[in-house]
Amino acid sequence: MVRRATSLADRLPEAYAAKLARVPSVRLVHALTWFGGIYIDEGNFFANFACDPDTLFAMFPENRIPPEQLKAFQAERIAAVAGRKLVERFKWRLGDRITLQGTIYPVDLEFVLRGIYTGTDETAFFFHRAYLEEALGRPGKVGTFWLKAASAGDIPRIMDAVDTLFKNSDAETKTETERAFQLGFISMLGNVKTLIASISSVVVFTILLVTANTMAMSIRERAREIAILKTLGFGRRRLLGVLMGESAVIALTGGVLGCMGARLFFSVVDVWRYTQGLFPIFIVEPSTILLGIGLSVLIGLASAALPAIRVSRLTIAEALRRVG
Repeated sequence: MVRRATSLADRLPEAYAAKLARVPSVRLVHALTWFGGIYIDEGNFFANFACDPDTLFAMFPENRIPPEQLKAFQAERIAAVAGRKLVERFKWRLGDRITLQGTIYPVDLEFVLRGIYTGTDETAFFFHRAYLEEALGRPGKVGTFWLKAASAGDIPRIMDAVDTLFKNSDAETKTETERAFQLGFISMLGNVKTLIASISSVVVFTILLVTANTMAMSIRERAREIAILKTLGFGRRRLLGVLMGESAVIALTGGVLGCMGARLFFSVVDVWRYTQGLFPIFIVEPSTILLGIGLSVLIGLASAALPAIRVSRLTIAEALRRVG
């Protein structure tokens, strides 16, 4: 993704598109401009962009639209397409007229809904960039350029080549991957990553304290049972392994249920609607599930370690004298 180096709010010359297309290993160039329009009132926030209709779905193939709707969208200057969730939210139908009030740009634009797409993010609204340019008097400016590389290995070289190409120009560029851009955009809201990490750390520490207290009580109450196991020949290490293993299995069961439950919950709940568009997509990835399960096992082992070590060191007589 190519944007202005000074700020995301500053735009790039439209003429950059032809130069970007000549960069080696660049397969496709797509111009995208954030419009930021309001539908009826500010409470109805959703992402809306001016785009090049001929290359929109080639650049973002994860979004799918019926061929006849795509043709209708490309053929009409005031046509627009919207994601399925957005259409369901406002109960739109194909052919409906939709007006967006300009906030960044001093124009109100009226559109005709010609297509409904499905895909990863079904909450956005796209319309012809030429329509916006015409309404603004054709300033020839673009918010961002999106590039499709020939291969993933070409991306670092393309990024360097693009920024070098426009270095010392009136509009220097900053080229980054889509992931880096999204993380940078989120960081504009504040240090969200640190905030989430801090809250998560407090939650994990609290769970550790509760689990440790529960395991300590459970092990103390079974001191006599442990004494009997010792009389049957269980050594200190074997007892320690049994107690630690029991705690790990209990924690693992809870971790699996919790992580899989979270995945199921967020696959059913419309997070975009409940966060007012702040999080269009919220997916619990398999890597996150594995991390959660691994963390639950560590919590189980850590919570049982101290009480298990202490009780395993008791003699048979001391353990038998203990009252649960």
